[in-house]
Amino acid sequence: MPRPKRRPSYDLRRPAPAAAGVTGAVNPRLDDAAGGRLYSSGMQVGRGRIHVDPLVIDSLLGCVMAVVTVVYGRQAYTAQYQGEGRPAFGLFAIALSLAVNLPLTLRGRAPRVAFGISCGALAVYTAAGFQPSTNLWAPLLACYTVIVRNPARRAAWAAAATAVAWAAAGLEARLPVELSVARAAIGVGVVWMWATGSRRLAQRNAQLAQLTAQLRREQELRAQHAIAREKLAIARELHDVVAHHLSALAVQAGLAEYVFLSDPAAARQAVVSMGSSSRQALEEMRGLLGVLRTGTESPDEDGLYRSAPGLAALDELVQQARASGLDVTWAVSGHRRPLPSGVDLCAYRIVQEALTNAVKHAGRGARVCVGLRFASGLLTCEVTSRGGIAPMAELPSSGLGLLGMRERVRLYGGSLRAGPRAEGGFEVVFTIPLAPLDAAGGA
Repeated sequence: MPRPKRRPSYDLRRPAPAAAGVTGAVNPRLDDAAGGRLYSSGMQVGRGRIHVDPLVIDSLLGCVMAVVTVVYGRQAYTAQYQGEGRPAFGLFAIALSLAVNLPLTLRGRAPRVAFGISCGALAVYTAAGFQPSTNLWAPLLACYTVIVRNPARRAAWAAAATAVAWAAAGLEARLPVELSVARAAIGVGVVWMWATGSRRLAQRNAQLAQLTAQLRREQELRAQHAIAREKLAIARELHDVVAHHLSALAVQAGLAEYVFLSDPAAARQAVVSMGSSSRQALEEMRGLLGVLRTGTESPDEDGLYRSAPGLAALDELVQQARASGLDVTWAVSGHRRPLPSGVDLCAYRIVQEALTNAVKHAGRGARVCVGLRFASGLLTCEVTSRGGIAPMAELPSSGLGLLGMRERVRLYGGSLRAGPRAEGGFEVVFTIPLAPLDAAGGA
């Protein structure tokens, strides 16, 4: 019986209709979630071991940028802008610089709010006439976060506002209009392409994660289905072994008890048959258990078939049925040929089940005929029973024998008919298609 292999930490996903989005259009519903997943995955150090809260990273980034901006602004004012007549980089300029940079601490949780505050503070800073090259980068970074976290149509306003703020800063720096607009367009354009590319990558990663989870569930279901299928096969084998041999033992024990005083020789023969049946049952059970104990990772399906007899043991099966009181005859017509192990076991088990049912229900003295016919590409078997003395004791029956026979035949593409005959008695007839001799390797 196969057991599911250890589940890997990640897998490729089943190519479902949704997988088309991986190489084609992205799913808008994944935009926010995918953007957040990309943002949070970038805020982990030593993934799987050390996790840093993105808020901590953003807080450090905002504080560092605010300090650097203030220090640079005061030095640049003293070195350059004081001589140009710019307003002093005093408390008001410092407060506006902090208002431009510190909102970056919120860009992960409220990107649009952080961008609005930062860009608005830059607009006030530029309108107040302070040195224009100091606070340009924080709004651009906040704009990147908005584009990453939102679809293009919902992020266009942030890109436009950033471009306007950059162009206004260029004009305030007394740059030509063309150069101011070009600088704003290039800066915002580069950020737009980078951010949209990152967003699409995050969306595809999110889709792959969903497909991976779906494939993992399907793999688990397939493993459970394989286990259930193997359990069914083993249960079918156990039923055939136990039902046949124990039924034969019960009948033979009843016969031995019945003739113990009147016919000691017959009683002795029944006991001998009981020993033979029990030894064969033990041998088949031992073979079946051997299959269960080996090959758990890569089960050999043929091993289950090799552990049980085939039609080559039909004569021994008939002898056991005769020892149980049945009058059994059997014949083979057509050109007998080797059969695949599965088909061989299937045919043997059906004949065995039919004989077991005759022992249970037809009783001693019943006439049973077993006929095997090998035709071109087809194996036909007919088991008929009639007459007999009612059993001395009704043997228990699970009602699964006929169902198991039909399942076996259906497995190999055959058909089975079982039921009372018009002239009396009971019959079981099944056919199984066979591969041509040349296709079977010249078997």
